[in-house]
Amino acid sequence: MTIRESDLPGIGKKFQITTRGGDKLVIVIHDDGRRECYHFDHENPDDSVSMITLDDDEARLVAGIIGGMTYKPKALESMEMALDDLIIEWYRVEADYGCVGKSIGELNVRKQSGATIIAVIEKRSKQINPGPDVILTAESMVVVAGERGQQKLFKQILMKGSE
Repeated sequence: MTIRESDLPGIGKKFQITTRGGDKLVIVIHDDGRRECYHFDHENPDDSVSMITLDDDEARLVAGIIGGMTYKPKALESMEMALDDLIIEWYRVEADYGCVGKSIGELNVRKQSGATIIAVIEKRSKQINPGPDVILTAESMVVVAGERGQQKLFKQILMKGSE
């Protein structure tokens, strides 16, 4: 599966998804929260065959259904057991947080909390699986994987600059 993301100035963001089976789906997320989903013809990938518009609440509900929050396929039960306590959280770094201007290594995140930073997203860049030299800046978004207790410790590190 491939996903291409592009900014639509004054509108929002566009995500183009091509599935392993060759289907093409385009999702436009408008700045006002609306989502438009376009499905394209398999034979002629430039022709949209269907479109649906969802408001923010509807989109989140559909995301939950697709993500398996309301029904768990039996094939995923063993995977869920393995990942049962894993939580992925998104944290916005506020300007007054103690972590601002410090590197992931300086904060010693993994050793101090047990959590793992899986991405740092800034206005103009994103770093997947960032190394210890990545500096956290105000207004960046930090994506973290860990158990509930580890997430709590990580939040303290963000706010105080250390545990």
